[in-house]
Amino acid sequence: MPYNYTSFSSDEYDLSKFAGPHAGDKAPDATFTMADGSSRQLLDFDEDFLVIEMGSVTCPLFQSRRKTMAQLSAQFKNVKFVVLYVREAHPGAKIRQHEVMGDKYSSAQKLDDGSGDLREVLVDDIEGHAHKLYGSYPNAVFVVNKNGCVVFTSDWNDANATGRALKLLLAGKPANVRSFFKPALPKVGIATFKRSGKGSALDFFKGLPVLFWQNMIKRNWRVITGKKPRVAPDSFC
Repeated sequence: MPYNYTSFSSDEYDLSKFAGPHAGDKAPDATFTMADGSSRQLLDFDEDFLVIEMGSVTCPLFQSRRKTMAQLSAQFKNVKFVVLYVREAHPGAKIRQHEVMGDKYSSAQKLDDGSGDLREVLVDDIEGHAHKLYGSYPNAVFVVNKNGCVVFTSDWNDANATGRALKLLLAGKPANVRSFFKPALPKVGIATFKRSGKGSALDFFKGLPVLFWQNMIKRNWRVITGKKPRVAPDSFC
């Protein structure tokens, strides 16, 4: 299947097993070419930790987390927050899937919508090489320490859990936090599909039964019954 799909299908994702790095793994690095032509290394940061969140304009989950993530970014001054702009989660007639980098830069600029979310946005390349290194999910989140080690991860970002994880890490404790899948806020989801355009909502609702079963039931049950990570904040990996 092509990376930049033209319409959403749950078949685009392996929802039974997340392929991205887990707590205790080495964080993959990547080089990004910014809109002004300059280069930026993902893992080049001076703060105590780096928080990387996957997102796109057409992802209702990402859009539902933005307010809380922006608050966390303002709260934790010694933590670097970035958004890795990936493929459009739910492309539609107005915001289509990217064919060239110009499309991707243009879509990423639409994140500047007056929401108060001032996180740095790194635009992945057209084939999503960085996104693939981090598991290819549309709204995963990772916390990386100065040693380049992942110390907290969630395949679906629960922003409140991410905040609790950061508090523990900054206190010198492992981020043994359970991060549950939570659906997008209905109001935000409707607004996101309208912005994306015709076709985006229909494609989502076609896949909704699979998404509900895999994420709300099976995935959250794994979180309840699984062991919480015990990775030290200053771990080497």
